[in-house]
Amino acid sequence: MKQYEVTRAIAAAPDEIWALLTNAPAYPDWNPAVVGIEGTIAPDEAIKLTSTVDPKRAFSLEVTEFDEPERMVWEGGMPLGLFTGVRTFTLTPQADGSTEFSMVEVYSGLMEPLISRSIPDLTDSFEQFADGLKSATEG
Repeated sequence: MKQYEVTRAIAAAPDEIWALLTNAPAYPDWNPAVVGIEGTIAPDEAIKLTSTVDPKRAFSLEVTEFDEPERMVWEGGMPLGLFTGVRTFTLTPQADGSTEFSMVEVYSGLMEPLISRSIPDLTDSFEQFADGLKSATEG
């Protein structure tokens, strides 16, 4: 099972960060790893994410969890669970008024060993995502 994760301490309240995470049209303004998102980031909605990792391909995802302003999950993959990617966003308020932002993406399913080999290293993309979110909310 392959996974990527990133964590940042952000000097902003969870609701401020949540507002950016759920504003699909604004993603390219603050997130250098994202070309665009089509659709509405809301419970049980379908979205299409295009990233700089592969700008010619849009990833179809569903917002499967939406616990404002603490946790959100996007899922996508192949039918019958042959391959699934699950991205989880977590916002944890801290005593000093800041927020710990965490984003984890996990791949699973019967086809995961084969498909994961063709997925480029997303470490830089995750770092850019977290840094962009931090800059936009603190700036």
